Amino acid sequence: MPVNKFFYSFVILILSLDLTGCATGGDSAPDDFIRNDTPDAIPANEPLSRYGNMPSYTVRGKTYQVLKNSIGFTQKGIASWYGTKFHGRKTSSGEKYNMYAMTAAHKTLPLPTYVEVTHTGNGRKVILKVNDRGPFHEGRVIDLSYAAARKLGISATGTGPVSLRVINTSALDLKTSEVVLPTAINTGGKIHIQVAAMGSEEAAEKMAGNLRDKDIPSVRVHVIKNDGKKLYRVRIGPIPNVDLAYQVINELNEIGLNTARVVVD
Repeated sequence: MPVNKFFYSFVILILSLDLTGCATGGDSAPDDFIRNDTPDAIPANEPLSRYGNMPSYTVRGKTYQVLKNSIGFTQKGIASWYGTKFHGRKTSSGEKYNMYAMTAAHKTLPLPTYVEVTHTGNGRKVILKVNDRGPFHEGRVIDLSYAAARKLGISATGTGPVSLRVINTSALDLKTSEVVLPTAINTGGKIHIQVAAMGSEEAAEKMAGNLRDKDIPSVRVHVIKNDGKKLYRVRIGPIPNVDLAYQVINELNEIGLNTARVVVD
């Protein structure tokens, strides 16, 4: 209906005004310290949000077309970030903006979409949930939460060069037991899921055995020395790509293992 369409666009306009990056329009970083190792967002196959997904919307006289399908989408450009000015306010998707969470704003990606963002200057990577619209400064392709900007290394500079790619979450409906993983124990530059790191070999082997009993493949205990002591890391993999890795993490979360993380070494 025309009235609903107008209201929808008006809401997007209000929610998106001034999302132009740090230190503009009174925006700033929080006073409290934010760790650089904030866990990445965990991709999930979620339905589109109720708000923020109209076919098109107009901000400051420019009309943007929201993508119907974002699979395979990649982009390069400048990232900015937004912080205290918008903390606690509603995003375009209806969620509250949390500058300490790993989220982002994008002009045309469906809400929500999960993206891998790489700082092309220093090589740092993060996984983010896109749940907002912006940035609306010319040349900027994504607006990061403060936590994401700090982890990428652009919180001090305000902007930075990035590339982004959409993570295909449609594959996350598969069960881990249905995924065939490589059998080679070659960790050089490979992707693994680290479930835990323990000082006890017995405890690590017990956890690995429990995972194997749940039909999770390629579970191994890796032994390293840390400050002269042995550390036993329970890992799954190697895994062919990051999309499958986050699929595995989703299933681990379902069985109560919420500390699992993606590692590449």
